[in-house]
Amino acid sequence: MDISGGIQASLAGRYASALFSLARDDKQLADVEASVATLRAALNESPDFAAMTKSQTISRGAAEKVVEALSTTLKLDTMTGNLLGVLAHNRRLGQLSNILAAFDTLVAAHRGEVTAEVTSAFPLTETQIDEIRKQLKDRAGHSIKITAKVDPSILGGLIVRMGSQMIDSSIKTRLNTLSQAMKG
Repeated sequence: MDISGGIQASLAGRYASALFSLARDDKQLADVEASVATLRAALNESPDFAAMTKSQTISRGAAEKVVEALSTTLKLDTMTGNLLGVLAHNRRLGQLSNILAAFDTLVAAHRGEVTAEVTSAFPLTETQIDEIRKQLKDRAGHSIKITAKVDPSILGGLIVRMGSQMIDSSIKTRLNTLSQAMKG
């Protein structure tokens, strides 16, 4: 399964492909993957950092200083730190989330894994994630890499996206469906 062609078509995909290729060729894929996971956690857990990446009002120089300090604080590997610097310089930090997702897809394909994005109203425990992984592996027949997201607006249940498939068992969707049925 060669997905790299589709990924490279997007701006985020080109950055992700470059990072992946450099990391793979320099045999630093594990280090870069760990830094990407750390960076994704920072984006998810820090509303200030997430807002800064999307801000069009922050100057290029200020963005470069912030990502340099962040790279040091988070102890990111050199390649991932350099990527952040390039994104800040090119005013592309708004693409960071998409780049991280595209990078994960490339790494998963490299390992023969399928990536599933699981969204829940509350953080899942490792035991819950392992159980979801097992059920999805039985269903898909491949190794599954889970990317967990938290979205309190779904109220409860799960939304699972795996490739082009989506399983939505969220309470929000069930309530919306019930509401539409009652309206007739």
